[in-house]
Amino acid sequence: MMPDEACAESTPPTRSIRVLVLMGGPDAEREVSISGGREVARALRVNPKFEVIERVVDVPTVQMLANEHADVVFPVLHGPFGEGGPLQEVLEALGVPYIGCGPKAAALAIDKVATKLLVAAAGVRTPGACELRPGEPLKLAPPIVIKPINDGSSVDLRICHTNAEVAQARVDLEAKRSRLFAESFIKGREVTVGMIDGEVLPIIEILPAVAFYDYEAKYTREDTQYILDPVFAPGVGESLVEFTRKAWSAMGCRDIARADYIVDESGAWFLEINTMPGMTTHSLVPKAAQHIGLSMPQLCTRLVECALSRGGIRQSPTRFNDFASPSR
Repeated sequence: MMPDEACAESTPPTRSIRVLVLMGGPDAEREVSISGGREVARALRVNPKFEVIERVVDVPTVQMLANEHADVVFPVLHGPFGEGGPLQEVLEALGVPYIGCGPKAAALAIDKVATKLLVAAAGVRTPGACELRPGEPLKLAPPIVIKPINDGSSVDLRICHTNAEVAQARVDLEAKRSRLFAESFIKGREVTVGMIDGEVLPIIEILPAVAFYDYEAKYTREDTQYILDPVFAPGVGESLVEFTRKAWSAMGCRDIARADYIVDESGAWFLEINTMPGMTTHSLVPKAAQHIGLSMPQLCTRLVECALSRGGIRQSPTRFNDFASPSR
């Protein structure tokens, strides 16, 4: 036996890390979740160290997830259940590391009114808003935006420029939404800023070909334009980064998040923060990461590393050398 062969035989094989990618869920963004989950699973499979399991779920239980024997869970779910705390409570009870914030931060971030109060207290400028309860008069004058308190992707969002439009939107939405809120409409440039692992990603300006960045513009249309590192008036870019850091800290985010803004002639206005932003081919965090040389496989690997660092299997940094974040 040659010496090299003896060394090879004496080194135990390295076990793959079993990553469970969850997608679907019971919420309005189910199809977006499935699309993003497929992209995450595809990206993770580029790394030979991972064994990737895809599961389309409705409302998973602890036992259902335990049966998968995962080392780490990547929950690519959106909406009140998947992103708003209930799923995170299930994952906490499972006792396996998972990507994304914990239940408390998730519950805060999914509630747009609670989020705005918290970030405003942290010094982040945000448009005036109030909860819109059935039968109660509106406290804001049009133009306003009416949308669900606890959903995303512009689902059931209405921009109302007149009292008549407000009245019609309330009739339409109060019939199917238990909680709505109204926010002063700010006309300006639509901007988003992502963060991964505490690092602010490049700013993206969104230029939809339609009146506003609606569901189709986000996920199905091919004519939406995205401007990386857009040019702003002096100080605006800095305030976007500062506001995003403050919101991340105030909300207790971890691993990944994306904050959305409107920028007008007076500067930046914070709208909301997403604690599990989209991961589809049209999504913004992957676009921003790609802009700094972080491919989708590298991005997903880095997020798995974040979760593993909190518990479960802890890997040497050299484990992921071929897929590590590029130096900057």
